[in-house]
Amino acid sequence: MGVLIAHRLLQSVVVVLGVTLISFIALHAGGDPTYLFVSERATAEEIALVRQALGFDRPLPVQYLSFVADLARGDFGTSLSYRQPAIDIVLGAFPATIELAVFAFVIAIALAIPLGVVAALNRGTAVDGSITILGLLGQSIPNFWMGIMMILFFGLHLRWFPISGHVPFLLPLLNGDLATAFGNLPRTIYFLVMPGVAVATYSLARNTRLVRSSMLEVLGQDYVRTARAKGLAEHVVVVHHALRNAWLPVVTMIGLEFGFLLGGVVVTETVFSYPGIGRLLFNAINQRDIPLVQAGVILLAANFILLNTVVDLVYARLDPRVTLARRR
Repeated sequence: MGVLIAHRLLQSVVVVLGVTLISFIALHAGGDPTYLFVSERATAEEIALVRQALGFDRPLPVQYLSFVADLARGDFGTSLSYRQPAIDIVLGAFPATIELAVFAFVIAIALAIPLGVVAALNRGTAVDGSITILGLLGQSIPNFWMGIMMILFFGLHLRWFPISGHVPFLLPLLNGDLATAFGNLPRTIYFLVMPGVAVATYSLARNTRLVRSSMLEVLGQDYVRTARAKGLAEHVVVVHHALRNAWLPVVTMIGLEFGFLLGGVVVTETVFSYPGIGRLLFNAINQRDIPLVQAGVILLAANFILLNTVVDLVYARLDPRVTLARRR
């Protein structure tokens, strides 16, 4: 286990440097960011002074290496827009995104597993066909379009749910204010319904199809036929023999799914004006706030690496045939 963790830490350094380099190049590809921080009437001398103050007068390799050196000391830089430490702003928005991702994750997994099992047990029937069609539709519909349609119908027409906003739960919980956190919980869920469903739609559809295919593969195995031949109840065969073994490939996808949800909420948060890290990064990219973008990208990459490591450990625990050395 120690070898795996050390290997993952080494990989994380490479991944973080890679994503920061890509985002750094992409942000500078659109031209000099200095012009976003000066007025239209600024003189050449004023522009030069602002460029020097922001550090954009140095060659790009020097700027990037300076950022990496500061990062090694734990300094993520100061946001050009907020004039505050970039990591503090990102961490302030991160709990809201965690709430949205967890809510969407619970919806997707809680529905995908039973729907996939039901489809597999009723293979070739109308039930299976209906679930398969719904899965294809869920994977075909973009999250932002789903969000817009939900705003128009459930928010503006029926007025069942709010079309924007957020009531914090995780932030007061982390601050130790349990009364406020759990007092906010009902309204937190109420505000999460529409953006959560919009984010969860694709994940729900994909995992339903994955569970179905895994169950179909396992249901044809000899040990499942043997269990049925012994006269075991059907629910025992399905849960303890079929689903338990079909669970292995699903665990890998489910574990990574949360990372995908964290990184895939940018457009949805923008559509619903949700104050999470996705909307924060979207605005930061438009404003060429490079330190803020880099801090957000690093945080998302670190979470994805952590989730991937946890998945490896859980996978090896569930399947004794898989060793950690082989998983590396």
